[in-house]
Amino acid sequence: MAKLTFLGAVGEVTGSRYLIETDKSTLLLECGLHQGGAQADRANQASLVKLARRVDAVILSHGHLDHSGLVPKLVRDGYRGPIYCTPGTLDLLKIMWRDAAVVMGKDVEWENKWRRRADKRLLDPIYEDEDVERALNLCEPIPYRRLEQIKGSVGLMYHDAGHILGSAIVELTVPSGGRERRLVFSGDLGNPDSVLMHSPTRLEHADRVLMESTYGNRNHRPMEDTIEELAGILEQAHADGGNVLIPAFAVGRTQEVLYHLSMLYQAGRLKHQRVFLDSPMAIEVTELYARRRKALDPKDLERLEQNGNGELAEALPPLQFSRSVEDSMAINRIQGGAIIIAGSGMCNGGRIRHHLKYNLWRQDAHVIFVGFQAAGTLGRRLVDGVEKVKLLGSEVAVKARIHTLGGFSAHAGQSQLLDWAAAFRDRPAFHLVHGEPEAQQALAEALKRQHGIEANIPGLGDSVEI
Repeated sequence: MAKLTFLGAVGEVTGSRYLIETDKSTLLLECGLHQGGAQADRANQASLVKLARRVDAVILSHGHLDHSGLVPKLVRDGYRGPIYCTPGTLDLLKIMWRDAAVVMGKDVEWENKWRRRADKRLLDPIYEDEDVERALNLCEPIPYRRLEQIKGSVGLMYHDAGHILGSAIVELTVPSGGRERRLVFSGDLGNPDSVLMHSPTRLEHADRVLMESTYGNRNHRPMEDTIEELAGILEQAHADGGNVLIPAFAVGRTQEVLYHLSMLYQAGRLKHQRVFLDSPMAIEVTELYARRRKALDPKDLERLEQNGNGELAEALPPLQFSRSVEDSMAINRIQGGAIIIAGSGMCNGGRIRHHLKYNLWRQDAHVIFVGFQAAGTLGRRLVDGVEKVKLLGSEVAVKARIHTLGGFSAHAGQSQLLDWAAAFRDRPAFHLVHGEPEAQQALAEALKRQHGIEANIPGLGDSVEI
């Protein structure tokens, strides 16, 4: 019998990793980075040598680092097999893995400065540029809806998950016990109310379903209400005279924020005359979205074309790209009147930390969170109301107004997760992953109450027969 083992993203939203073992092959579904504090850092440093020796193929659902970010380390530790993903995901991995290697290298360099002074053991980066290039050379892109036979007579088909460019629901046909069994992994299911992406594909047949549960305990606000709240915050920030900081992931969330700022600008409701996108990776991804327009929602593109030839940058004239470190540092001299979009989305790294250092202590500043903040991250601490934070060696008082706009989430909310699950006709066994315990429990109860589905919440290292 084939076996599925849960190696990550159980009881948490990051570190996605699942092992599939058949009589003829061992497959790794996802190999994601852990995010959120010292414990996550230790998990990312752990050796993958044994896993690299066992695995015949890697299958990725999409490019976000919590799903794909440790693949270059797996390669560094000896893996040389194929890495399957969609073409859109491969385009993003070329940007994201390279950027991650640079950021990790700088973080390690910074950390080692004080370690040398303290006579402590120096750290090595999790992976470096050459590991990324080797990993990219192993990638084999597969378009949506094309059946691919991979190692061990396993069938692989990708379906559009509607989350970010190239994001996929993974459908695997696995030989087990003399018959074929169908395993479906939702990946990250998109929010149908989000812009630019299509709605997630609804599948009808499976024996086992691994379903994400990030927002399993709540629904998002209606998008119209969210846009009105954003407009109100921006109007108040303009009246206060301070800066607006928007921590946003470079992939997906940044492009959605730019879209809505463009619509507000065209409607005459955006009074700020300076909007900065301060993230080289987000700039690259925004330009990639422009090149991959055929993969985006045509209705949203039509609205952009009315004001900017279908491109986010052209539809928002106040937008300025801050590509260099010097460009970024110049923004910190601006004390008010600017909207600054920078990564990372959970404030655990990237240029946003510099902008927070220069703005968090200002009472006229506003910080707008537009996505989920995982436990242990700086973003989560700010959302939870911390009064002081340490940033780049300095203690900073939190005087800025902190806002959370959950309606911008690129993840499906509870009711949307329930609708997706209800489409399956074969009454498959459900396993809830990618969620914090409260969200998982709430979704499990809702699945049973509304659809009679008995969902399992696996623990780390648990195994089930497929």
